[in-house]
This record gives sequence, structure tokens and C-alpha cells, in this order.
Amino acid sequence: MNLETLLPLLAVIAVATYFQTVTGFGLGMIVMGATSGFGLASIATVAAVVSLISVANSACALPGRLHHIDWRAAGAASLGILPAIVAGVLLLDFLSGTASNLLQLLLGVVILHGSITFSLRPAMLATRSSERSFFASGFLSGLTGGLFGIAGPPLIFQFYRQPMEPAVVRNMLLLLFAVTAGTRSLLTAAQGGFDAEILTLAAFTLPLVALATLVGRRYPPALAPRTIRRVASLTLVAIGASLVVSALRSFAA
Repeated sequence: MNLETLLPLLAVIAVATYFQTVTGFGLGMIVMGATSGFGLASIATVAAVVSLISVANSACALPGRLHHIDWRAAGAASLGILPAIVAGVLLLDFLSGTASNLLQLLLGVVILHGSITFSLRPAMLATRSSERSFFASGFLSGLTGGLFGIAGPPLIFQFYRQPMEPAVVRNMLLLLFAVTAGTRSLLTAAQGGFDAEILTLAAFTLPLVALATLVGRRYPPALAPRTIRRVASLTLVAIGASLVVSALRSFAA
């Protein structure tokens, strides 16, 4: 990877890491969408790197905040995440070799769905959902996490509807993204999927991720949460729509 590609990729990762640190979500969708849209690297390569940096982000962001975790809900969601990741990784291996345009289309659809989820303010539930509901959202997130390294939309919609404090929701999401990313990384490593390009990118990005996470913890933006959500939603809509349009044009060509 040359410097003209590496520098924009590092900039995207730094911004996305900071954003996820202050909101609890967004890293995977921003990095995957931007890098795929600008052709900075292949989807499979970036998904592997996103998994590694998500683990690093959570490792830096969660210490001292584990008392915010609802462990029963986290356990139920994790039980759904783990088998679905395996299916997602296997599907990615198949599509990477046979249907790259379909893979880009699916990525665009996932990002559009996620951005719409962010823009909506789901009606708050009167009571906490059942463990079965957390399991189902974990399964759907594990599938998209295995495919793209993006585990966000189903979990985000699930947790933002719960009668939980914002700090609990934010830290629950960071923990579950770490579970998804860590499991995906282990599967990729077991398949011999960490090639020289991925390891080189990880070497450059992990220190940057640690720094951006610490900055996000210490210096959150002086913006209302609604404003941050709106800016992120519009950005992700643009990224997702461009990927979908590009993929559809490839099919039509």
C-alpha cells in the first residue's frame, strides 16, 4: 500500500475511532464505507483491520467503566453473536471470490440501514427486553460483523430502545463490538487470513486508534448528542448510497 492510499485510510480510521469512543458506535461503518467508496483497499482486508482496531478501541475505552454493563443482556447477545460470526466469515470468503459487486451492494445496504437506524429515535420501551430479544439482535449483528466487520445496526437499535442510562448503552455496545471483533479476528487468524498487508496496516493503525480513543475519552465534542447523531447519519447515508449506486452500475454494465 502506497503513501497516497495509507494516509487517507489512517485519517478515516482516526476520525471513526474518535466518533465511536464518544457515541459507542460508528467505527466499522465509517471505515468500511469510506475505504470501499474511495477504493482504498479491498473489503476483506479492511474488515480484518476494522476487527483488530475495534478490539483496541474497546480495550482503551472500557477500563473503569465495566460497572455500567448489564451482564445478563451482554451474555445473551454474545451467545447470538458467536455462531453468526462464523457464518458471516464463511460467506465473506465465498463472495470475495465470486461476487465482489454483490458484496459491495450488501455493504451499502447495511450502511444505509445503520444510518437510518441512527437517525431514528426508537420509542423507549417501558421495561427491559427479554434475553431472547438480546440473543436475536446479537445473532443479526454477528452475521454482519462476520461479513464486514460491522456489527452495529441491530445491536444499536436494540439497546437504544432499552430503559437504560446512556452510559450503560454506550459501554454495552463497546463491549459487544469487542466480542464480535475479537471472535472475528481469531477466526481470520485460524484461516491464515492475516497476510502482510493486514499486519502492516494494523501496525500503523493500532497506536493511532489508542491515541484517538484517549482523546475521545478526555475531550468529547462540545456538541449536543442530537447534532452528532444527525451529522453521522447524513454522512453514512451518503456513503451507503454511493456504494449501492456504484454496485448497481457495475451490474448494469
